[in-house]
Amino acid sequence: MYLLTAAPFLKGNSMGRSQREKGKRGERELAGLLREYGYNCRRGQQYCGASGDADVVGLPGIHIECKRVEKLNLLDAVLQAVRDAAKGLLPAVFHRKDRCEWLVTMRFVDWMELYKEAEAGKALKEKGRAGNGETAEDRS
Repeated sequence: MYLLTAAPFLKGNSMGRSQREKGKRGERELAGLLREYGYNCRRGQQYCGASGDADVVGLPGIHIECKRVEKLNLLDAVLQAVRDAAKGLLPAVFHRKDRCEWLVTMRFVDWMELYKEAEAGKALKEKGRAGNGETAEDRS
């Protein structure tokens, strides 16, 4: 005989232990990868345990929702990132399957905001070089 409880139906309790562990490993893996690129990133949930926080923290301006699954409902993951992102942070889903590389999915408007900022930074950098008398030939 077994007892029925409401716990399995509560949000956040529907994953099995191995799935949660795989998710934690994915968060640690992603944080490590971002550290290799020079960002001081770490898992977010183990420090506060509150839902609505980013899975990985330390990437300036980005709310990271990390998914390490074989079958991902991408729309639901993006909606979760949008819902959980603090004001001023761009929501992004970092995801990968086994034996595959990491991918990042964002809403188009958020991606365009990043792209415009990158282009503006590139233009400022070029302007700075031109102001120093540096030419394209000097850079090559």
